[in-house]
Amino acid sequence: MTFSTLVSAQTLSDHLSDPNWIVIDCRHDLANPEAGQAAYAQGHIPEARFAHLDRDLAGPTVAADGSFRGRHPLPDRTDFLATLRQWGINEHTQVVIYDAHGGMFAARLWWMLRWVGHQAAAVLDGGLQAWQSLDLPLSTDTPVVAKIGNIQERSALTKQLSVEDVLRNLKEQGKALIDARSPDRFRGENETIDPVGGHIPGAGNRFFKDNLTADGRFKTSEQLLQEWQAIIDEPSEAVMQCGSGVTACHNLLALEIAGLHGAALYPGSWSEWCSDPKRPVA
Repeated sequence: MTFSTLVSAQTLSDHLSDPNWIVIDCRHDLANPEAGQAAYAQGHIPEARFAHLDRDLAGPTVAADGSFRGRHPLPDRTDFLATLRQWGINEHTQVVIYDAHGGMFAARLWWMLRWVGHQAAAVLDGGLQAWQSLDLPLSTDTPVVAKIGNIQERSALTKQLSVEDVLRNLKEQGKALIDARSPDRFRGENETIDPVGGHIPGAGNRFFKDNLTADGRFKTSEQLLQEWQAIIDEPSEAVMQCGSGVTACHNLLALEIAGLHGAALYPGSWSEWCSDPKRPVA
């Protein structure tokens, strides 16, 4: 069976010795970029590899023409595939990704695996907390990858828009833009990460944490379907964004769980958008 959205802690535990399963730890702290790796060193799910958001899941922030691409632009696809191979990921590997933040960083790698056409990618529902709630073991050993993986690029299972596409949509109004940031940041209040507060004109707001229950697990597919259908009419005409293209992937994962397929990501998100004073701000 291929898992393409969520995996429970018990299911992961049952497959921990399966050579066709690989676990990736994506813990991170935007305010302290080395905190995730430090937490990994203190204890992680056995045999889990570590993925650093800035180094493994993002590319250069400045484009060749000198323009700012956002705080976490997508890396070069060839470089990303090389990283996946270094982790030992093969064509048919089941990848399970976790963090300790409700999936806010794990969902980024989930989306990126789909971006290079790998369907067998899932997020550990409830993250490290769900694993520990079952009294399952942690390890401080760094796994040795015995063999480089053979994953190859396939047709993307995702869609994305450029900043030019989003700018054009301001006039055409053909796509619904949904911002995953907290409501206060969406309103332009308490902005401590990006230099400008506010949001892209016309965008709606769905805080990514609203996809979760109180214990950090995703809501049921039925509940997510009901909530998201009240926000967007047609998922294939919806675009998810956030501060830097990370938590927007959480909303994209929630849509997949709900059975609402086809929404796109604006990877540059608010951090790219607000870097040019010519672009309007709401």
